[in-house]
Amino acid sequence: MDVGYRVAVVGATGAVGQQMLKFLEEREFPVREIIPLSSARSAGNQITFMGKQVEIQEAKPESFTGVDIALFSAGGNISKQLAPEAVKRGAVVIDNTSAYRMDTNVPLVVPEVNPDAIRRHNGIIANPNCSTIQMVAALKPLVDKYGLERIIVSTYQAVSGAGMEAMQELEAQSEAWVRGDDVQAQYLPVGKAEKHYQMAFNVIPQVDMGQENNFTFEEMKMIQETKKILEDESIRVAATCVRVPVMRGHSESVYVELKSDYDLAEVRSLLQQTDGIIVQDNIIEQEYPMPLDATDRTEVFVGRLRRDLDYPRGLHLWVVSDNLLKGAATNSIQIAETLVSQGL
Repeated sequence: MDVGYRVAVVGATGAVGQQMLKFLEEREFPVREIIPLSSARSAGNQITFMGKQVEIQEAKPESFTGVDIALFSAGGNISKQLAPEAVKRGAVVIDNTSAYRMDTNVPLVVPEVNPDAIRRHNGIIANPNCSTIQMVAALKPLVDKYGLERIIVSTYQAVSGAGMEAMQELEAQSEAWVRGDDVQAQYLPVGKAEKHYQMAFNVIPQVDMGQENNFTFEEMKMIQETKKILEDESIRVAATCVRVPVMRGHSESVYVELKSDYDLAEVRSLLQQTDGIIVQDNIIEQEYPMPLDATDRTEVFVGRLRRDLDYPRGLHLWVVSDNLLKGAATNSIQIAETLVSQGL
């Protein structure tokens, strides 16, 4: 009798898809057969999985016949088209796009925060936005201990959040700047924005498309997803999301107002005792999380812990995590692991 699961990875050639394949292998997920799926352009190419060459197939409805778990990271439109087809054929979909995150019938899951939500799935489980994942993972022990009234977060998001082309563009622009060449000649068609600004040596206070309320879609995702994951619509959340010239690793300045008073040493201890959290917090010794340190790490790093000077229940945190790992691929694999462990 065959042991394990038939696992499809949609978007297998993308930055997140490649990390999903890597972590399925490294975390020894019980894969009986891997099915890498991508666009017709990449079909026929090969990947290496568990020491074997596997051919990439074009993602289409019939690709999911016999699949147990389908990991999606190929864009929201692809998820909307193919996720229902995968479910129809018996697969459980773990979707890394924004397509289903706010669907009331789809659980939005960070396994360390709300694993029981998985039990409510109807075939699709949504992986939250990368910037949301690391923030709620850091805040969960504080929510449980003190309660939470308000969050104000400013993000410093790496270009890998916009995909492999954005990473290639930043590298090309940086090299052009060092050579003294025309940086703007290195632009690539990244994203959907009508305007395209230089990323190298620049900071862009917009991630994703602008909305009529003057927030961006990325900011609205953080606001809405946080309330859904923590199951508390009363929490006041404000976000400002910024793209910075960093390859990997999102950083966040998070200010929270707790419902009850806290002891700062106890907060630090709570975080230190939380699985998946690493505390680096000594400003005197210049110890704090940075994106370079978080790259290729699955944990969420927290530092710069300090009590607000004017509001007694106010707390400041600095949160850093690899957006391709805990912010995407690792969280998706952890959802699959929880799914299997719960027998769902």
